[in-house]
Amino acid sequence: MPQGQPSVVPADGLTTRPRRHRPLLIVHTGQMKGKSTAAFGLALRAWTAGLPIGVFQFVKSAKWRVGEENAFRALGEVHERTGQGAPVAWHKMGEGWSWIQRGGDADHAAGALEGWRQIQRDLAAERYGLYVLDEFTYPMKWGWVDVDEVVATLADRPGFQHVVVTGRDADPRLVAAADLVAELTKVKHPMDDGQKGQKGIEW
Repeated sequence: MPQGQPSVVPADGLTTRPRRHRPLLIVHTGQMKGKSTAAFGLALRAWTAGLPIGVFQFVKSAKWRVGEENAFRALGEVHERTGQGAPVAWHKMGEGWSWIQRGGDADHAAGALEGWRQIQRDLAAERYGLYVLDEFTYPMKWGWVDVDEVVATLADRPGFQHVVVTGRDADPRLVAAADLVAELTKVKHPMDDGQKGQKGIEW
């Protein structure tokens, strides 16, 4: 079989093996959907590799139940029962700061900051192998969490801990500090003129 050759090699002085075994800070941003979906795909691979997973969901109500949560809670139960995979912790911060109108901005800001403080404590304790900080760009954008502090904490995190941050409008300082950045933007599709595709599908 022919072997694929990368077209670009990072100028970090590392060979493939050490590059694969370094902890990464990953940012999924952009205006289109799929940012969290991609992060949970990484989490699934981490679970298979035996890395403990910590999911911290910002800007989503604690009462909402999403398919990813159900799936990863089930995977956590599989680990508890059989030892397969890895433990999973799923944290929902507050009442859903942007969309559920309970309390004022000060309450939401305090909740966001306490969520970040918990992440800092977990990073210091090296509690997880992968952190999914879902919709975490928003507390930074709104000034509830200090961006420079976030960047410094993530840059100085000890041990082998991957972190993926999702959300629109990622701060340029966070983007600059990241090892990998995925920006999801709309690409023009041939069916964008409003025509229907095969079988009547609206594109």
